[in-house]
Amino acid sequence: MSDQGPVVYGGRYELHRRLARGGMADVYLARDQLLDRPVAVKVLFPQYAADPTFVQRFRREAQDSANLNHPNIVGVYDWGEEGGTYFIVMEYVAGRSLADVLRQEGSLLPARAADIGIDMAAALGFAHKNGVVHRDVKPGNVLLSTDGQVKVTDFGIARAIAAGQDEDLTQAGQVMGTATYFSPEQAQGRPVDPRSDVYSLGVVLYEMVCGRPPYRGEDPLAVAYQHVQEQPTPPRQINADLDPTLEAIILKCLAKTPQARYPSAEDLRADLRRYREGNQISVATPPTTVVAPPPDATQAIPVTAAAPAATSSYAAYADEDDYYGDDYVEPPRRNGAFIAVMLLLLAVMAGVLFLLAQTLGVFDSGDDEPVTLVAVPNVVGQTEDEARATLEAEGFTVSTEFEENPDFEDGEVSAQDPEAGTEAESGSEVTLTVSSGEQRVEIPDVVGLSEADARSVLGDEGFRDIRPELVFDPEVEAGEVVAQNPEAGEEAPLSATITLQISQGAEERAVPDDLAGRTAAEAEGILVQQGFEVAQALENSTSVPEGTVIRTNPGAGTVLEVGETVTLVVSAGPEQVIVPNVVEKTEETARQELDLAGFQIAVTEQVLPPGSPDDGRVLAQSPAGGQRADVGSTVSITVGRAELLPPTTTTTTTEPSD
Repeated sequence: MSDQGPVVYGGRYELHRRLARGGMADVYLARDQLLDRPVAVKVLFPQYAADPTFVQRFRREAQDSANLNHPNIVGVYDWGEEGGTYFIVMEYVAGRSLADVLRQEGSLLPARAADIGIDMAAALGFAHKNGVVHRDVKPGNVLLSTDGQVKVTDFGIARAIAAGQDEDLTQAGQVMGTATYFSPEQAQGRPVDPRSDVYSLGVVLYEMVCGRPPYRGEDPLAVAYQHVQEQPTPPRQINADLDPTLEAIILKCLAKTPQARYPSAEDLRADLRRYREGNQISVATPPTTVVAPPPDATQAIPVTAAAPAATSSYAAYADEDDYYGDDYVEPPRRNGAFIAVMLLLLAVMAGVLFLLAQTLGVFDSGDDEPVTLVAVPNVVGQTEDEARATLEAEGFTVSTEFEENPDFEDGEVSAQDPEAGTEAESGSEVTLTVSSGEQRVEIPDVVGLSEADARSVLGDEGFRDIRPELVFDPEVEAGEVVAQNPEAGEEAPLSATITLQISQGAEERAVPDDLAGRTAAEAEGILVQQGFEVAQALENSTSVPEGTVIRTNPGAGTVLEVGETVTLVVSAGPEQVIVPNVVEKTEETARQELDLAGFQIAVTEQVLPPGSPDDGRVLAQSPAGGQRADVGSTVSITVGRAELLPPTTTTTTTEPSD
């Protein structure tokens, strides 16, 4: 990056090379030094870094995208400021953008196009449920990884659906996005909702199967005009091999009014999946009637010119320009040309309105009764019956259609056409969109999957409130799903909480070290409370009272799985043996026998008459021979001791000699 070494952002992101250059930022391939992985770093141009509006928009991109954790959405990891500008750190996806694929391959096989559309719809549906409309869906913002994964990126102009969130960032009527993939309401600077993304995805599907987008023109203004006024050429007129079912899906996406499109990206995804599985889709036939332009279609269509296209295959990370084909040359931006085009457009619009007015008889001078215009009351939020009564009281006729809507209760009006406050002819029809409640989806079976895989499967179905509950299970590998609630096969709304019991494997605990010296009952109670099985073994002890724990097996402090067996070695008291009978035996013999039997010996002497034959023999013992006594206890013996004879005195008489 420089002669002084690589540039490092945020103290950890080492920039290697530029991947793409867009209208407001460069995108670099970088290495996260902390986690040692490749990342993509989007760096705002310095001239925009001083503009609070751009900085706020840039920061909002990071915040919106970071909250969108989905397999088909490019992840955003970090955001920061460096060198006087700002940067966003994103997941690096090795592969090509869909725009590059279309440039190189032309049209795609319908099955492949539908598969890509399914994944794109999954990403958009997830974003919509989290309050974010992309507003710039196009091939340049779709990445196809080398392993075939589809990822939607660049929520740089995404705007939160919640009203008022970005009032300071977007002026009323401002158009943001790319003209080739605009929805009609975007082209007119009108408010957008998820159905605008459905329209743009329909344009991408059209381009994938036809090799070109439905509308092309000399400049963005001409393309935007076609989005508002002209019906697209049916795809099968361009690609005769296209299945009528897929054509019907695409044309429903491209309906001029949002009410006529799929109500959500999830509904579009469901039909694409039915098409791929060969099942009946929800659209019967392609629409054939021409839809009249919105009442104020004569207003000027402001279009924000896009930046030049990035040349890198990774341009999806920048604000890539429209793709008009190899012959497209961006026109010079001159005020005079712009004004001339605007005047021409206004003239065309005036002619269309004049013809429409003639058809409606506005200029008739007959004696017809004057038309009475009545303001359409607001009935959104009312029950169908309440809304019908309100409208009929004002002289309107009422028709109803139903759609799933999680924001309204079953039977409540979620939208009306014409909108509240619009002046309409008395007796004209007001169409009510009535909520059939929140969509309910069959819960897939994720038991036995890893937590990450289970979250991915549930996320693909649209569930977003997934909560783990850690449990110990010796029979299930750690990290795998043991059970789920609700169970597989049940139907639940997408807002439902799905609880996953995640195995931590077998629970392990240490054998307590304070069991020795406790009674056997106390020690067993402690072990059972810890989750161990308990066994007992008796052992004689002269030092530990009977019924008291001597030790455990395995020993204290040993770590075992909960449920394993710990053996309590409990004192049975001293061992008892039969006392030998040593009566009439010599003291020496008696001592040997008693000592060999494990007894202590206490000796008492009894005086015997002199010359007694029991001298030195045991006269008595206690306990008596043949009784049982504790090993180590004392046996008392009585040993006879004969008195000594007094000394004999000899008297010798000596006769005196003569």
